[in-house]
Amino acid sequence: MNGHFMTIYAWGRPRRFPRLPEPSVRYFDVVSDGDEHGPARVLAHCHWQPDPRSAPALLCLHGLEGSSSAHYMRGLADKAFAAGFSVVLLNQRNCGGTEHLSSGLYHSGLTNDPRRVLEELIALDGLSSIVVAGYSLGGNLALKLAGEYSAAAPPELRGVAAISPVVELEACVRALERRENVLYQWNFVRNLKARMRRKVRCWPGRFDLSALGGLRTVRAFDDAYTAPFWGFLNASDYYQRASALRVADRIRIPALVIVAEDDPFVPTSPFHDSALARNPNVRLVVTPHGGHCAFVGDPSGSEDDGYWAERAIVAFASEVTRGRSSAAAQTQGLSPALRV
Repeated sequence: MNGHFMTIYAWGRPRRFPRLPEPSVRYFDVVSDGDEHGPARVLAHCHWQPDPRSAPALLCLHGLEGSSSAHYMRGLADKAFAAGFSVVLLNQRNCGGTEHLSSGLYHSGLTNDPRRVLEELIALDGLSSIVVAGYSLGGNLALKLAGEYSAAAPPELRGVAAISPVVELEACVRALERRENVLYQWNFVRNLKARMRRKVRCWPGRFDLSALGGLRTVRAFDDAYTAPFWGFLNASDYYQRASALRVADRIRIPALVIVAEDDPFVPTSPFHDSALARNPNVRLVVTPHGGHCAFVGDPSGSEDDGYWAERAIVAFASEVTRGRSSAAAQTQGLSPALRV
């Protein structure tokens, strides 16, 4: 199964999440009064254990134009909840139908929002053991957040996990622009355009859509909208400053990173950078196959759907929050052929 097939197969395959109860809805204020970008709230779908303060928690971050309903978010939540975790599935600004909650945009390095959510979960909810897990863009956010915290991370943040993270945005966008990736590029741009149109319906006059129709690439969209809104010089400046690789050497808490050699648009070469590869706090798993945010293998039992990276995150989170044996937790959930 090559990377393109696995990526599309995982995206389109119907899935069931039988152990996941109905979520409660939670809003978080992520921008203080007077912020130059205006008001911003984010919505999360939360699956709480009966006694949340005594249970570990997983804060999950989706990828570009994803949402809390993405299959990998719910698949991870299903496994984590069954393992005794409370799970908070966070929507990035404007994602999951939340354009009305924020006057501005989000971007691939906007760690302010998960940071504010994390700190509220600690201060208001009294959660004492949290792992942040992200996919693709969300994986970049998780690693960048850990790097920005460095040695000052709150003790309640026990670790971060990243699946197919876009840690070097320029390299990922260049890969996305290859001819064989035209379908992914088209889908991202289509969704980005639709979101901007919904955004203007919620916030009339906030953005000029006159250039929208002519945009054909993610880079062009970021040049026209993301970069100028956030004060970056252009898309390249944005990609440089928003990439987790810039701060990965400062990660001082346990981190799990899983990426595939056959990912269509996340090259693995940046993961060999010393900032990640030589950081003793980072466990890097580079597999020959897995696609983008997919990692589907053969089911190992009646309750296993084969999405082994989701199992690996839960095993890692169990290790860092509950002190489970390192050797056992690091290998649990990984196909023998895929361990490194």
